[in-house]
Amino acid sequence: MIVESRKSNSKTRAAIIEAAGRIFAEEGYKQATVRDICSHAGANVAAINYHFGDKKELYLAVLKHYQEIAFQTYPPDLGMKETQKPEEKLRAFIRSFLMRIMDDDRPAWFGKLLAREFTNPSWAFDILVEENIRPSFRLLTGIIAAILDKSPKDRRVLLCAMSIVGQCLYFRHSHPVITRIYPGEAFGVKHIDELTEHITLFSLRGLMKEKRKLSR
Repeated sequence: MIVESRKSNSKTRAAIIEAAGRIFAEEGYKQATVRDICSHAGANVAAINYHFGDKKELYLAVLKHYQEIAFQTYPPDLGMKETQKPEEKLRAFIRSFLMRIMDDDRPAWFGKLLAREFTNPSWAFDILVEENIRPSFRLLTGIIAAILDKSPKDRRVLLCAMSIVGQCLYFRHSHPVITRIYPGEAFGVKHIDELTEHITLFSLRGLMKEKRKLSR
């Protein structure tokens, strides 16, 4: 009976997260209501308090849920050893990043929800940045700093890191532009190998040029 109760609680929690995610993505945090979420999840209003505490904690749980799964499945270092070359670490970082943002296993509403946070950040976005985004970006700046033989806080290191992230995000979020310029062209999971090599080699060439310029 205890096992069945735990399974039931787990299913209810998952149903609430799924329903809340879709509604938060469509309506936004302020407009979404606990009553609507529970109705779509097939749960009573008390279930929100039982599983999450309140609407605010539910929203944070929704945002963190798939982010945590993505980072656990595709860690930024992809298991690279500390002794491996920074160029190899950069390739692993880019591959991992592309796999996370192009993961088809996440529900369609999650991308829309994240887009809301990126364009109109809420209080929850700061938590996501501190727990997931900042550590990942710190890893990238460390890799680039090693390649350029500069401090991770050097402005040129930061700009190079942002450029690499920008390349990855372009292939994920610019489908409307890409498909209009090149009808039938789209990028997804099956292109990760190709994109990893392209972005890595393109970035390394730029980094090597920057390194030569800094050494003069």
